[in-house]
Amino acid sequence: MNNNESIRPFTVDIAQADLDDLLARLARTRLPEPVPGDDWDYGTPNHYLREMVDHWQHGFDWRAQEKRMNEFPHYLTEIDGQTVHFIHVPSAVEGATPLLLTHSYPGSFIDFLDMIGPLTDPVAYGGSAEDAFSVVVPSIPGFGFSTPLVDRGWTMARVARTFDTLMRRLGYSSYGTHGSDAGALVGRELGLLNPTGFLGLHVLQLFSFPSGDPAEFEKFTPADYAALEHLQWFQSVGGYNQINATRPQTVAVGVSDSPVGQLAWNELFNSFGNGTSLVTHDQILTEVSLYWFTNSSAAAGRYHYEEAHSGAEPTQNHAPTGVAVFADDFKTIRPLAERDNTNIVHWSNFETGGHYASLERPDELTADIRKFFSSLR
Repeated sequence: MNNNESIRPFTVDIAQADLDDLLARLARTRLPEPVPGDDWDYGTPNHYLREMVDHWQHGFDWRAQEKRMNEFPHYLTEIDGQTVHFIHVPSAVEGATPLLLTHSYPGSFIDFLDMIGPLTDPVAYGGSAEDAFSVVVPSIPGFGFSTPLVDRGWTMARVARTFDTLMRRLGYSSYGTHGSDAGALVGRELGLLNPTGFLGLHVLQLFSFPSGDPAEFEKFTPADYAALEHLQWFQSVGGYNQINATRPQTVAVGVSDSPVGQLAWNELFNSFGNGTSLVTHDQILTEVSLYWFTNSSAAAGRYHYEEAHSGAEPTQNHAPTGVAVFADDFKTIRPLAERDNTNIVHWSNFETGGHYASLERPDELTADIRKFFSSLR
């Protein structure tokens, strides 16, 4: 195992040969035979892919996105034998709260670029200095530049332990966390770990499901039943969960060999085409391009497999917990969430935004994170 605890600077700089290869592959795109009607019912449709490929070739500017990423300081370090990439932006405000931001799947550290400035320097964005955070945005091992994944057994619990080590290595004896999707799972695992100085977790989702006990439905409101219906819809279109949990390497072959395959596989950015996604084309292509250039799709997908085979038993989280529910996202069902998380002290509902609120509604999400952590003081 590599026990090197050094922290070294890193710059995002994709080789021009890799950019040229991407464009050459896009020029040779072969789309599948379309389903009659060419809509989203059967999966990602040709008309969407054709439009996105054209923009990828002729309108999208990776170098501009790369420049934007490099406006923030990036680093690499080794933890548990694994290279871990992260952005670290300490606030100039004395006593700022350390905050770990953990990204989604499919997603990356790019999820949070719009939020770093307002979180670290709230005064410059019309806020109060007392709401300042020192921000750490890592790439989950196996994602982005935290690659290659060197061994098996990477569960969200292991990521939580790794990120706690990262925060301590950076000198933070106390910190809080926010996350969505994979990041929400890591956040809850940190709540279960509850390391010394852990302030609490703010998440977009608590993945709590009915156990089969009819008594669980006694506290359900009409909104809770609507959330259950939304969950059923999500399960009807989210087949990637089952594929990744059983044969992640098989699907990764096509996704890793075709950039358009990667784009299609990441249809969650479009909320499976239900018309609610507010993620822009450039945001989607930046995320998808990162997966492509780092060839990280296989390792990212294996988390579903590792979680499904971990044998972990259900455990209650007692750490202070805040939840922000966005209108078009997975809707956390509060009675079930309170069954599994005994210390939910903050709950917000938003009328617009979805699974990628950090990309779609960064200002609203930033304000909610501030509100949650200020309530813990």
